[in-house]
Amino acid sequence: MNLLGNLIWFIFGGLFGGLCWLFAALLWSITIIGIPVGLQCFKLATMSFWPFGKEVIYYNSGTSLLLNIIWLLLSGLPLAISHLISAFFLCITIIGIPFARQSFKLARLALMPFGAQIVSSHY
Repeated sequence: MNLLGNLIWFIFGGLFGGLCWLFAALLWSITIIGIPVGLQCFKLATMSFWPFGKEVIYYNSGTSLLLNIIWLLLSGLPLAISHLISAFFLCITIIGIPFARQSFKLARLALMPFGAQIVSSHY
């Protein structure tokens, strides 16, 4: 079921969302200081391409708070807004609600990507 969900997601929004994450990763990777942020964005782009069957676990750390604040100001808001707009349109139909949930998950991840770990979910 995750495979089918991921394929439908990829066609109807995951490709655009993943490309946005890849664009952010490339912009962050231009400078040496931004490379760790860019690497995190590359990992999160795979989550944006194929979100079904994956969960996000948040843990707290002082450095992740600082990085999340810098991230939010420079890149997080546009990515979160794009995922929220996608979720809004997906919520219009009943069939789109599971896809909207994935988009909401990605919007939260776009706001706070540092201190987050992506794990496989087993239902």
